[in-house]
Amino acid sequence: MTENKDEVAGLVLAAGGGRRLGGRPKALLPHRGRPLVEHAVGVLRAGGCARVHVVLGARADAVRDQASLAGCVLVDNPRWEEGMGSSLRAGLGSLAGSGARAALVSLVDQPGIGPEAVARVLAAYASPSTLAAAAYDGERGHPVLFGAGHWAGIAATATGDRGARAYLLAHADAVTLVECGDVARAYDIDTEADLVHLE
Repeated sequence: MTENKDEVAGLVLAAGGGRRLGGRPKALLPHRGRPLVEHAVGVLRAGGCARVHVVLGARADAVRDQASLAGCVLVDNPRWEEGMGSSLRAGLGSLAGSGARAALVSLVDQPGIGPEAVARVLAAYASPSTLAAAAYDGERGHPVLFGAGHWAGIAATATGDRGARAYLLAHADAVTLVECGDVARAYDIDTEADLVHLE
């Protein structure tokens, strides 16, 4: 199984502008003394992703300056204001031709999801046709794993803030749900009230 892990690239969606946070980009929110995007990358690496691509959007130059993202492939999404769908398309596009056979996708604003959940979802990878997602009390959440055989279909349906939701619903029978509720908390950092979750 170890050699298979090299086929799965981590993909952090970190382009959001934090509209409900007064326009503070989520990637730069401080968490444990460093920008949140650094934490998200560290979680993917600790969970077993050797390669990590990070999609940047809002204040991308500031993120590059302030966050230590050495070894990551940084992907600019000039259309980040259109929503998460555009970032997912940009990220999957950056993986084309990279040799990756699956993408393990995480969101920058979910610091309650750690390496244990990443490792569990990563372990569900079997082939480029794999679709897997973390579940919390049976409800599908992040991170999600998309085998390369699904990338074109996901990109074609990823619009607005819905990301891969429509594709996953249409292919629900093919999605392996990996329960992670015992090792992770799937809250988002969306509003000022949510900042209490940051350390």
